[in-house]
Amino acid sequence: MSIWELILAFVVVVLMLVSLLANVLVLLCFLYSADIRKQVPGLFILNLTFCNLLMTVSSMPLTLAGIIYKSQPGGDHICHVVGFLETFLTTNSMLSMAALSIDRWIAVVFPLSYHSKMRYRDAALILSYTWLHSVSFPIVAASLSWVGFHHLYASCTLYNKRPEDRTQYVIFTGVFHALSFLLSLIILCFTYLKVLKVARFHCKRIDVITMQTLVLLVDIHPSVRERCLEEQKRRRQRATKKISTFIGTFILCFAPYVITR
Repeated sequence: MSIWELILAFVVVVLMLVSLLANVLVLLCFLYSADIRKQVPGLFILNLTFCNLLMTVSSMPLTLAGIIYKSQPGGDHICHVVGFLETFLTTNSMLSMAALSIDRWIAVVFPLSYHSKMRYRDAALILSYTWLHSVSFPIVAASLSWVGFHHLYASCTLYNKRPEDRTQYVIFTGVFHALSFLLSLIILCFTYLKVLKVARFHCKRIDVITMQTLVLLVDIHPSVRERCLEEQKRRRQRATKKISTFIGTFILCFAPYVITR
């Protein structure tokens, strides 16, 4: 193995360990916290966690083996199953994050009617759609033999071996990523921009009350006044940072997969 292959193998091992640890911790929090289990978003988080764990224990070890041995790990049947799971789990993870953003949008923009708009039944329907949506593309790919081991990725993934199917495969991958990554990204941007708009509106209301209070309290110490103004500034930035982090994490995690495929 070359030095770059060793570095790549080390990165995959680190990612596997971090993913395994992080998602197991999320599962433990879900199991031991009754409050989390009572909340509707817990279903979306649980689904996302299971997708990440299955990806960690199914696809990533075979990718590591493909990097080390520079050949397809296992037989064709195993490779087809792993490639099927990779496409399904990746799509399901994207849609689960979109579902979480829809839940937060309803909770923040429609707080009084949230419990009537987002019940366990509604969350189950959304999850049913994500599963149906996610499984449809790998079924089509598997039926057309577009799943196999790709040496460039050192993994079992979407792969067209027949030049005569190039046009159909390009159309398929374009539709697949448009209805998975692009659709999820649009939903995330739309919902969280609405959430940010509400957050900024409430911040302005709090700022007005804070400034009125500071004007009335003429004997307040300057250091206290300064801390209030500093907290006011941090409050305006907090929502923007959280939303930017969530959308940025989505792009960072899934954009490389979409771009390479």
